[in-house]
Amino acid sequence: MKRTLSVLGSTGSIGRQTLEVAQACGLTVAALTANRNSLLLEEQARKFRPKLVAAVEESAAADLKVRLADTPIQVAAGPRGVLEAATLAEADTVVTAVMGVAGLEPTLAAIRQGKRIALANKETMVCAGDLVMDEADRYGAEIVPVDSEHSAIFQCLQGCRDRGEVRRLILTASGGPFFGWSREQLARVTKAQALRHPNWAMGDKITIDSATLMNKGLELIEAMRLYRMPPEKISIVIHRESIVHSLVEYCDNAVLAQLGAPDMRLPIQYALTWPARAPGLAASLDLLSCPPLTFAAPDCETFECLALALQAAAQGGTAPAVLSGANEAAVDLFLREEIGFLDIPRRVGEALERVKPVERPSLEDILLADHAAREAVRCAR
Repeated sequence: MKRTLSVLGSTGSIGRQTLEVAQACGLTVAALTANRNSLLLEEQARKFRPKLVAAVEESAAADLKVRLADTPIQVAAGPRGVLEAATLAEADTVVTAVMGVAGLEPTLAAIRQGKRIALANKETMVCAGDLVMDEADRYGAEIVPVDSEHSAIFQCLQGCRDRGEVRRLILTASGGPFFGWSREQLARVTKAQALRHPNWAMGDKITIDSATLMNKGLELIEAMRLYRMPPEKISIVIHRESIVHSLVEYCDNAVLAQLGAPDMRLPIQYALTWPARAPGLAASLDLLSCPPLTFAAPDCETFECLALALQAAAQGGTAPAVLSGANEAAVDLFLREEIGFLDIPRRVGEALERVKPVERPSLEDILLADHAAREAVRCAR
């Protein structure tokens, strides 16, 4: 089946690679959205000729409207424009590659239209995964993960007849650029150092999350929701080579793993073509030249963000939303060089203590928790 895409967040790392895959596989692009990068969005629009483009920032949308005045492409603005792209009738698949909790409402809107969700926004599942999965069941929407780890688990579960056969899910983590470092060393980490990931080329926020190991904690919570597994049935191992992308252990002690070169175009393409496979752009894995594969336990004492994520996962309710919002705010401050590297877990931990959790939250409760967490981080000293 040739799918027609709405790509939310088309100017980011995942969005750009999605368009590479779409071109290689001959897929149609019906809508594109970005936050403020009107120059790149114009370039993408002229190349793929979607029906609709949207920019969240009003000034960027106004600029884009002028730039595309010689085309029939519709230009929308603000969050409403993103919602319009997410629900566009011509698109059967929505790639959610926007960053943060901003992806939650467009994802829910697309789900309620029964569309396939190629999910690249982990905060949506972290903050409101139970609500998202319930809505997907209600409207018959497919959710296929794009994250390399969750794509690996998704692939390893394809032959599973009954989830009761699964003993545990095993998420692999590269360990980021600071594997083996002490807290004393981490206290001196600079922004430039934290943005140098050893294996992956990603956006700034997710690269910092990988450096703090928060990314793996968020992925554990996402896995709980996507696969409806309790936290005690999900493990994390450090795998420096990023060749084994994740594993599933079954009740008979068989372990299935998905291996591949560290190339995000492979999981992106699988989310778009599943259940079929097709030739694509992802690099081939040469087992004879790849390095030896190593595995180690994560250091939750040194990398406190992972410990905080495990705490929020066990607590449930709005605690994961507080974790996600606080982390997003703290990482933003670090990227602006207003706080240090170890201030990220400190401020996230303080937010988890200050913001009272709500059990069985509504969407409004989740959004309020996210807002309160961000405020707690910004107001901290």
